[in-house]
Amino acid sequence: MTTETKAEPTGTSGSCCSPTGSRHSDAAEGQKGRITTVYQVTGMTCGHCEGAVAGEISGIDGVVSVQAVAATGQVTVTSRTPLDEDAVRAAVDEAGYELAGQA
Repeated sequence: MTTETKAEPTGTSGSCCSPTGSRHSDAAEGQKGRITTVYQVTGMTCGHCEGAVAGEISGIDGVVSVQAVAATGQVTVTSRTPLDEDAVRAAVDEAGYELAGQA
């Protein structure tokens, strides 16, 4: 099971408990000039975990989309600029999981 979350404009929200656990922004559809980073996160076991991690990371400034996969523990983040790993670590921690580092 995978959950993909796309960052959304301020003032709208999705829910990690929604059927797809996703947030969308039409502006996120064009991926040209984007940076993709894959992180390893420990402790995710289900779709809710994926949604929680993706939801927290999507709140980081510059994040365009997030795809979390509990089965592998990998979280793929697409952003407009390089992300500060400490910010990603704090977001994953806030969701209740541990960032092991880049995959």
